[in-house]
Amino acid sequence: MEELDVDPPLTTIPGVNSKKKCMGFDWGPGEMLVYETCYENQRRAEKGLGCPFIRIVQRDEDIYSPVLRKLFNESHGIFVGLQKSEEELPSKSRKTQLVRVSKNYRSVIGACMEEMHQLAVSTRDAALTAQYTSQVSVLSAMELIWNLCEILFIEVATAGSLLLHLLDWVQLHVCEVDSMAQEVLNSENLTKHDKYWNVITSYVLQGRMDEARQMLAKEANATAASRGMCRILDGLMKKMPVFSPGGTQTLTEFELKWQHWHEECERYVQDGTFASSSHLESICKILLGDEATLLKQKELLTTWYHFLVSRLLYTHPMVKPAELHVYAQSSLDMFLGGDSSPEPLDNILMAAFEFDILQVIKEFSITSSNWWFVAHLTDLLDHCQLLQTHNLYFGSNMREFLLLEYASGLFAHHSLWQLGVDYFDHCPKLGRVYLELHIERIPLNTEKKALKVLRICEQRQMGEQVRSICKSMAMKAVRNNRLGSALSWSIRARDAAFATLISDRFLKDYCEHGRFSDLDLIDNLGPAMLLSDRLTFLGKYREFHRLYGKKCFPEAAKLLLSLMTARIAPCSFWMTLLMDALPLLEQKQVIFSAEQTYELMRCLEDLTAVKPDMGETDERRLQDDGDDVETTKVEMLRLALARNLSRAIVKEGTLDGW
Repeated sequence: MEELDVDPPLTTIPGVNSKKKCMGFDWGPGEMLVYETCYENQRRAEKGLGCPFIRIVQRDEDIYSPVLRKLFNESHGIFVGLQKSEEELPSKSRKTQLVRVSKNYRSVIGACMEEMHQLAVSTRDAALTAQYTSQVSVLSAMELIWNLCEILFIEVATAGSLLLHLLDWVQLHVCEVDSMAQEVLNSENLTKHDKYWNVITSYVLQGRMDEARQMLAKEANATAASRGMCRILDGLMKKMPVFSPGGTQTLTEFELKWQHWHEECERYVQDGTFASSSHLESICKILLGDEATLLKQKELLTTWYHFLVSRLLYTHPMVKPAELHVYAQSSLDMFLGGDSSPEPLDNILMAAFEFDILQVIKEFSITSSNWWFVAHLTDLLDHCQLLQTHNLYFGSNMREFLLLEYASGLFAHHSLWQLGVDYFDHCPKLGRVYLELHIERIPLNTEKKALKVLRICEQRQMGEQVRSICKSMAMKAVRNNRLGSALSWSIRARDAAFATLISDRFLKDYCEHGRFSDLDLIDNLGPAMLLSDRLTFLGKYREFHRLYGKKCFPEAAKLLLSLMTARIAPCSFWMTLLMDALPLLEQKQVIFSAEQTYELMRCLEDLTAVKPDMGETDERRLQDDGDDVETTKVEMLRLALARNLSRAIVKEGTLDGW
């Protein structure tokens, strides 16, 4: 986009004097840390202390509003539904679908606006009331602009139907006349009420002739002197031509009919038919489209775009879209009259009347505090194929740029980040890159949240992020001494080194307490135990315990011996394995064969010889920490092995003799 036409608003940070001190800052995904340094602007050291606080400047504070969060959540479903309906429909059906989507967006804005209004009315806190009122104004402006863009860019209203849509637009957004009418109708003598004629005039200005005639009939019934004039005016209102887009009447026929009606109104004014009643004469002049009379009703019109629509209704009802900007600009100039300059909202509406979509997006981006409006409107207009030719210089198109900015803001919130994932998914060029960067910054406070993030990564084949999350959660579990959870995360990460480390912790814990923790996990490792040798050993060693518990001694002995000879157990665990063999050696029946017993003897000798591949810690433990205990264990094992060997030789010799 081009450079900003206006300077961005200044944000005042309490306690920080940027004129005297240099400021330091650090950017974050959705916020910025700002602090005062100890240096003056002239780079000289400042004596004394400055502001001691670090301030957090949030980029988008709207995401923390409970009501606006509903806006974000509801619109997310509409957005995703629109992306999933990408299959090409016939042009007419496609247009109908896009109009329906646009109305859904507007209904969500309207619901949030109503809820915000209720909060503003009900709260007693003056600051909150001001905040809610301000947000209601913003939502109202959003709905106003969106509705106009829907008429001009999505409905693509043509001459005749265009004005009808604009009348609906004005009636929807300028609704003071309804409350005023209710006030008049509730009065005892409504024709004498000081707002009675204002109500009739307002109805006429909005083209609501049926309501205006009903109200005017009250005057005809109450005042005999004006009854004839009221009937004439009622007849003019009744005969006013209204274009029907679905009818058989052609534009030319309607224009001729409207011209005859307009000449009739002009004739009554020139004849002075209503000269005795200023109110009736004023209404007739409005029907005639007299600009001076219309401008006198500024208080009832309230806005220049209401003046525009009323002016077109009574001067040029068949206005074409290409002519709209000329009337809009002149109406704005006439209504303001040089007394004031246009507001940002006026500039946005004017850009829409000029059919300058990019300027609408640019102007609203400057004035808005968040990206919701421009992101969703641009996406919808892109589906209307109105932004196909506009690419940004850094490789992304307008739609994707705004969606990326909006989704990045959502990731700053503790729960709305989940919505941001879908927005990134539908940004084909840079969406995945943004998602990978943002998802790594999500604080994994709980395992439930970590699993949610992990599932998102796995669904999108984000292998690096999956491993990073699993390693992070495994480390956190180890620090909290939750070995089962740590092992589960390391297996999920396919991290052999970390799985080995945790397996060693399990074995160490077993040596200290004589039992395993998290048996369910170890018992159900399945193929995951093949991730590392140490994990394989842990699973098989647990299987040995199960066999021993079931008194399947031969199978248990065979598995234990295979664990010893495979050398996949840590050196520090060899003595534990040999001591596990001791009860099997002392069984009445011979469990270990002579050959197996020789294997156990060799393992014992290897252990006592302290092989060079044993670590210094293990050697020191054998030599210093428990010489007496270790010596006793070795002697017990040698005696048991010798006894078992003799029994095995006798048994095997006897069998051979047979």
